[in-house]
Amino acid sequence: MERGQVFGGALILAMLAGCAAAQDTALPAAAVLAQETPSPEALGVAQAVTAAELAAWGRRNRDPGALIMAARVLHEVPFRPGENAGEAFLTPSNLLDEAEALSEGHPAWLDAIAQVRESGVRGVRTSPFGQGPIFTVKDIQARETYWFEVEARAGEVLRVAAIGDGDTDIDMAVRDATGSLVCQDGYGDHYPVCTVPMRSGGRMRIDIVNRGAVWTKVQILSN
Repeated sequence: MERGQVFGGALILAMLAGCAAAQDTALPAAAVLAQETPSPEALGVAQAVTAAELAAWGRRNRDPGALIMAARVLHEVPFRPGENAGEAFLTPSNLLDEAEALSEGHPAWLDAIAQVRESGVRGVRTSPFGQGPIFTVKDIQARETYWFEVEARAGEVLRVAAIGDGDTDIDMAVRDATGSLVCQDGYGDHYPVCTVPMRSGGRMRIDIVNRGAVWTKVQILSN
C-alpha cells in the first residue's frame, strides 16, 4: 500500500465526518439551540454512519482502501442486538470481504486486510461509545414505510440511523407524540440519520421510507 493512499483515506474520513455532522443540522431552529450532550451510544451511531458513507464511496470507486478504512472505523463501535434483531450486514468482517474482492490479489491490500482482521480478535477492549448503539435489521418492500416508536429520555440526544444495503434511496422522518415533524432526512442516499435533542422526554415515532422500486434490507441503529 502506498503512503499516499493511506493519507487519502484519512482525508476522505475527515470529509465524511463533516458531512455526517452537516446532516444532523436538519432540525427545527428550536432543536438546534438545545444544549444536550450526545451520549456515547449516540456518538456511536454517527460513527457507524460515517463508516457506511466511506464504504459507499469505496464501492463506487472500486477502492479497497476506503473499505478497509470503513471497517476500521466501524470496528471501534460495539453494537447491541435489539428484539428480533436479525443478522447485521454492516459489519467490519463483511466490509473486509468486500475489500478483499476488490483487491484482485494485490499483496499490499491483502496484507492490510489481514492486519485489520487480526486486530479485531485481540479480545475485549475499552470503547469510547459505551455499550454501543442498538441495532435491528428489517426488509422494507418497494415504496413501503416501516415505522416504530421509541421512548426518548429527557435531557439526552436521540439519534437514529437507517443504513440500507445500497439498492434504493431511503428517507427518514421523526415525529413527536403530537405528530409534529422534528427531523427529516431526505438527501437521496441509503443511510439517513436524524438527531433530536430531547429537552423533555416522550414517545417518538420514526418512519423509514423505501423510495425505490425494489425491496431493500435496512440496518437500523439507535441509542
